[in-house]
Amino acid sequence: MNHTIPKEDRALNGQKIKITPQEFEQFCQFLEQACGILLAKHKQYLVESRLSKILLDGQFTSLGQLVVTFERPGNSRLKEQVINAMTTNETLWFRDIHPYEILKDKLLPELAEKSSSQRLKIWSAACSTGQEPYSISMIIDEFKEQNSGAFRMGEEIIATDISTRVLDQARLAEYEMLALGRGLSQDRLKKFFEPGVRDAWKLLPKIKKRVTFKELNLLGAYNGIGPCDIVFCRNVLIYFSSERKQDILQKIHKTLKPGGYLLLGASESIGELHNLFEMVHCRPGIIYRAK
Repeated sequence: MNHTIPKEDRALNGQKIKITPQEFEQFCQFLEQACGILLAKHKQYLVESRLSKILLDGQFTSLGQLVVTFERPGNSRLKEQVINAMTTNETLWFRDIHPYEILKDKLLPELAEKSSSQRLKIWSAACSTGQEPYSISMIIDEFKEQNSGAFRMGEEIIATDISTRVLDQARLAEYEMLALGRGLSQDRLKKFFEPGVRDAWKLLPKIKKRVTFKELNLLGAYNGIGPCDIVFCRNVLIYFSSERKQDILQKIHKTLKPGGYLLLGASESIGELHNLFEMVHCRPGIIYRAK
């Protein structure tokens, strides 16, 4: 990546932090290698705002000093803090709604009919603070209410993210009203949550127990993930280069059962991998069936 960034100074409690174009370039290379995230050249402000606390707490005088330090052996905790700070965790309940309608109206009925003797397994990749996998669990619960006897062997949702910080939040399954108001209806709030401490609401155990959270870097190995009936990998591939996207999709394909389904974000596609996936038009929405 080539970046031409003007030098900017920033004061942190009296310390002047200088971010040079060379340091920003070095940091961008680290971030892409570590977790695949591509930073555009105009994103220097994002690095400054998200790493300011780490720079201050560690008494680093420059971004370059920080990069040199976390690349040394024995500094995995610092590296984890930097990745946690730089990963985007935008999420909401039942995001874009139609993937969940497809799940309830098409995929679950199909799988319930042909997989009555097998455990349903769904992977929610880049799950952030848990809204996606818990939304999936709610859909399963609603489907089973209307289809008694479906999935008698049970259901399992594996939810993964690279950020340990958001995984810790997701495991709590407690959300304040501001977060609950983003996509969750009042009916589902009353049905699947109970009041918690202060302004927080707690997810009911029957919804929570289906979901297992696990730290996973999409650039690494997917041990213990498959074989899956369905994979949700939505609104995360947009952060990767074309080459890394193709690599991730090939690895996802290996986790899917033959005929299993992949759901991507509205602006994402399988690219050139038509030999691995078949496009399925659901009107609205497109999903992909593994060949």
